[in-house]
Amino acid sequence: MPRPTGRVLTLLELLQSGGTRTVAELADRLGVEGRTVRRYVDQLIDLDVPVESVRGRYGGYRLAPGYRLPPLMLSDDEALAVLLGLVAGRRAGLTTAERSASETASAKIRRVLPKRIAHRLDTLLEDLAFTDQPGEFDPPDAGILLTVADAVRHRRPVSIRYTDRDGRRSERTLHAYGIVTHAGRWYVTGRDAEIGEDRTFRLDRIADARTLPGSFEAPAGPDPAQRVLSGFATAQYQHEVTLRIHGTVEQIRARLPASVASLEEHEPTAGRDQAAERWLRVELRAERLDWLPPVLASLDRPFVIERPDELRDLVIALADRLASHARQA
Repeated sequence: MPRPTGRVLTLLELLQSGGTRTVAELADRLGVEGRTVRRYVDQLIDLDVPVESVRGRYGGYRLAPGYRLPPLMLSDDEALAVLLGLVAGRRAGLTTAERSASETASAKIRRVLPKRIAHRLDTLLEDLAFTDQPGEFDPPDAGILLTVADAVRHRRPVSIRYTDRDGRRSERTLHAYGIVTHAGRWYVTGRDAEIGEDRTFRLDRIADARTLPGSFEAPAGPDPAQRVLSGFATAQYQHEVTLRIHGTVEQIRARLPASVASLEEHEPTAGRDQAAERWLRVELRAERLDWLPPVLASLDRPFVIERPDELRDLVIALADRLASHARQA
């Protein structure tokens, strides 16, 4: 490739990174004079690349916003970052379209990678291990995701057609506060205008979304991620569990995260030094209780079961089994 052509492509790459670049900055990066930069800009304009001239003290050149450039130019590091992001997104279930779209995007980037970089990437992926299984969740529709995101950004009401976990369908008007990803799924949290209460909805269960006239004010308080986690911790399940655990928030959260349980400081027993002994009240809801005894054992902290009695029986049964195994020669 002749050097001037290479510099024109480098100029395009610099402008693609965003913002306004001064003539002096571009000349320094390209190793040419200012008038040569202007000539290169004219060549890009001749190729229908929309380069805008910005006047003033801090003026220079920039690309017109919203223009899809052919080709998209990525450095080696940027291409690797995009490919690894696609791989991680598929593993975590955070794709926003069918898996084929993610795979074809990866293939397009891999085709233009230098062989040396492509080989190193293959070596990395062969040796890369994940601690969890790939997500098998249905991805949200990209159009619905972008519509809801626009409603969140501009504080516009949005009408959604939703199917809940029991298969019931409804149409709701939502004042959406934010979009959250958690455990491989996408959620939107906001106020259901009809019932006047905060709700969290799975984006993959929304069949249609359209913005409505008007606007709303987002309330003060927890951020969207905290609202989603609190909603999980207080959702209706078969069993309501209340514990008192002696330990720090960090120790308890290591086994009972915010998406599972809520914590509050328990009133200390009269006559005891609050600084020396701190009890936290833990509340959670669960469909089954059999997973809780091993969790409490792994905490290795003093605890009191307030309810239900069934959990106390399960803990005693686990302790008896462990003691029995420990006595065996």
